[in-house]
Amino acid sequence: MAGGALETHDLVLTASDGNRLRAFEALAPHPSGGGVVIFPDWRGLGHFYEELAMRFAEAGHDAIAFDYFGRTAGTEPHPVDFDQMPHIAKATPQAVATDAAAAADHLRGSGRVRSLAVLGFCFGGRNALLQGLPGATVQPAAVVSFYGQLGPDRSGQGGPLSVAGSFTRPVLGHYGGADEGIPVEQVEELDRALSAAGVPHEVHVYPRATHSFFDRRREEFSVEADEAWRRTLAFLGRTLAPSAAG
Repeated sequence: MAGGALETHDLVLTASDGNRLRAFEALAPHPSGGGVVIFPDWRGLGHFYEELAMRFAEAGHDAIAFDYFGRTAGTEPHPVDFDQMPHIAKATPQAVATDAAAAADHLRGSGRVRSLAVLGFCFGGRNALLQGLPGATVQPAAVVSFYGQLGPDRSGQGGPLSVAGSFTRPVLGHYGGADEGIPVEQVEELDRALSAAGVPHEVHVYPRATHSFFDRRREEFSVEADEAWRRTLAFLGRTLAPSAAG
């Protein structure tokens, strides 16, 4: 990371329901007016997402990554042997959205961010996609999903596929063609639903990539990860223009 000029902060935010949650922000040395709220994968806030926030800041976008487990695990950094499973089951879509809104409010409250996007991975990608709905909590200008889950969750609650026809925000999706957990057929269905609804979108499938190709398996899929990063910055450059709402 070439982050020497970056300003970063470890934060504890308070959500509208009183929950206290851990977050990490990175401020762009040369701000563009854009901001990014990062939804981690099911493991919650970790070093990868802190580095990702710094990468966005280096690209001109203030960024904040937040943790899902303030309600059940407190606000201290997770130990190496932290078991997320008992906690992720209690991180409901409503709780995640409430915490994401606290992160978005923090970015907007700085006066540096005129327009922001939400961006998530896996479990976080699913929840980020749901912010594409007109009544979503964060009200972003754009949505980015890295292999966000598309079908019903474990409780049977409908996923992004069931509501994609109602999305109103531009969407960028990155999916692995060899992802055993998210069938390409579901990704194609998402693409069709967004097209039918007239939602501006790009849905990219990387044929040989598996799940987590951008984070945990980045070394194996560096070509795909680099292409996804380039496409993400280009998408944010278009959707977080100074005149955009959000």
